[in-house]
Amino acid sequence: MRLSCSLTPFILLFFLFLVAPAVSSGVAILRTDYYQKTCPDFNKITALELSCPGVVSCADILAQATRDLVTMVGGPYFDVKLGRKDGLESKAHKVRGNVPMPNQTVHDIHGMFKKNGFSLREMVALSGAHTIGFSHCKEFSDRLYGSKADPEINPRFATALKELCKNHTVDDTIAAFNDVMTPGKFDNMYFKNLKRGLGLLASDHLLIKNNSTKPFVDLYATDEKAFFEDFARAMEKMGTVGVKGDGEGEVRRRCDHFNNLNV
Repeated sequence: MRLSCSLTPFILLFFLFLVAPAVSSGVAILRTDYYQKTCPDFNKITALELSCPGVVSCADILAQATRDLVTMVGGPYFDVKLGRKDGLESKAHKVRGNVPMPNQTVHDIHGMFKKNGFSLREMVALSGAHTIGFSHCKEFSDRLYGSKADPEINPRFATALKELCKNHTVDDTIAAFNDVMTPGKFDNMYFKNLKRGLGLLASDHLLIKNNSTKPFVDLYATDEKAFFEDFARAMEKMGTVGVKGDGEGEVRRRCDHFNNLNV
């Protein structure tokens, strides 16, 4: 199974934390200095699997790398508590129904967040991760072509996307930036784009159309500080959801493949 890059980096954390079954109370104890004794240079190394084999989990590496990526491209800093374990297996069928899809409604997507304790405001803030990353054409092509083409897409944007994606049925690697204006910068442009008809995915566009989520889009579009603060808090919260502790997971020695992947 190939997961979409449309929610990168957010979808990766969602996959690791929210899809994982919740652990028993007190099993997983997360803290920022978890590797102080076992891998003291954790924050300085770029090749952790070689330097601290069997010590640092892939889940922790990904969590930390996501935070570092966000800050490197201008986004807010947030604490990453460590000590989570990797799952013993990875099953594709456990992802379906737990990861937001591009054509889902606000109600359906919020349902996934709500069951893990996230508010509507937190959901919108986390959606702002779409200020970076990209989406494959197949994830939004139904908004461009045929009788069901979305008339609310900015016309010039739609024309450019049609040209970009004209061969997407034979080349499924063709993709567009989630944020067409500042694709390499973590800022509040994603929310400004939604107000201009420049939302790439149908689920993006619905945030400005839905009466419950529109006030948060309006807020973040005009107040980047509010977006950064809410995003950072929501990411810290997400990092504590459904994590695996000792006895319920493992530390994988390779983070570039998944055990028992069943597609």
